[in-house]
Amino acid sequence: MSALLEASNLGLLTRMTFDSFVPGGHGLNPQIQENLRRAFEKARAYSEEPQGWLIFKGSYGCGKTHLAAAIANEQVSRGKPALFVIVPDLLDYLRAAFAPGSPATFDQRFEALRTSPLLILDDLGAQSSTPWAQEKLYQILNYRYNAQLPTVITTNCDLDSFDPRLRSRLAELDWSSMVQILAPDFRGSAVVEQSELSSLGLHKEQTFEAFDLRETDAGLDAAQRTNLKRALATARAYAEDPVGWMVLTGGYGCGKTHLAAAIANYRVDSGNPAIFVVVPDLLDHLRATFAPGSTVGFDRRFDEIRRAPMLIVDDLGSQSATPWAQEKLFQLFDHRYNALLPTVVTMTRDVDLDPRLKTRIMDTSRCRVLEITAPSYRGEAQPLMREKLRTAPGLPRGRRGLGVAR
Repeated sequence: MSALLEASNLGLLTRMTFDSFVPGGHGLNPQIQENLRRAFEKARAYSEEPQGWLIFKGSYGCGKTHLAAAIANEQVSRGKPALFVIVPDLLDYLRAAFAPGSPATFDQRFEALRTSPLLILDDLGAQSSTPWAQEKLYQILNYRYNAQLPTVITTNCDLDSFDPRLRSRLAELDWSSMVQILAPDFRGSAVVEQSELSSLGLHKEQTFEAFDLRETDAGLDAAQRTNLKRALATARAYAEDPVGWMVLTGGYGCGKTHLAAAIANYRVDSGNPAIFVVVPDLLDHLRATFAPGSTVGFDRRFDEIRRAPMLIVDDLGSQSATPWAQEKLFQLFDHRYNALLPTVVTMTRDVDLDPRLKTRIMDTSRCRVLEITAPSYRGEAQPLMREKLRTAPGLPRGRRGLGVAR
């Protein structure tokens, strides 16, 4: 047993067992909990009789390494060999064989990797993508593919980012099983709202209780007041059980951002994760990853957004309509649409959307569009305030008459 454990290369990962894994996660919504539980069951079933390839795909800290290590630990506990290797370390391990005084030759190390009865490759895609590295990984995996040797792989990369030869092996449906984990980072706060992406902290006062139904506002007719009450009730019901998408539309200042923020605040206050982000800010966060000195890569940032258990996207359509921006937004929404991830969108009623995006937002089987017909809270319904601003002493002449509506 001790010899098997030493040969497994698990080291400190011996603590990562199925018993120490939390299948329900921490503070996750029911859909994400179910996804994580299915991944757990898949890993446990594979550990009992490893056959084929099992690929765990998900964002950083979602639990995929824990499940892969648990499979190795389970095999070792049964007296069966398993080798756990982090991919960048694997390549360093092979390169070290060329050093003078190496205790093993390159061929010996390479043979041990490709013929291991069970090989676990952690963090595939994190390695330096040199031609030599790509070639060695392909040789290892191609050998194991042809020899039908059980292999477990974890990655946070899309298959499209891999060498086409390797991608074809990973995507072999008859031999490989892909398990996508949607959970957020276990190592961070269970409240995704604390991510630097989210601006929900600026909207803490925008709750359901603080939403003004404008019952004494003479500028609203009976139908508009009824519409506001229905919007509030619908948004509250969605916050309590967020299934599918909700789109809040209407004129500027009508209250749609308040209701979207209220949904996010309700989820966070209930111990559930949520990210609230304005679309132009979202795109700026993505562009910032390309800056020299950025500590976060584009793939990690993008995954954080598109896999968020709850995403509130404010002011869709206000962004610069560059081809790059349109493509990123489509990829983001397309992933969330296919993964059935709860998403709230606010936009003006006359926004011009990418046709591909519009078809997803207007799919009534997955998305509810709620139009707020009331005029702006900050517009003509407050003529007294506008007059006070216009005549206020000391106000620069060029600013008078601007009013309070945006």
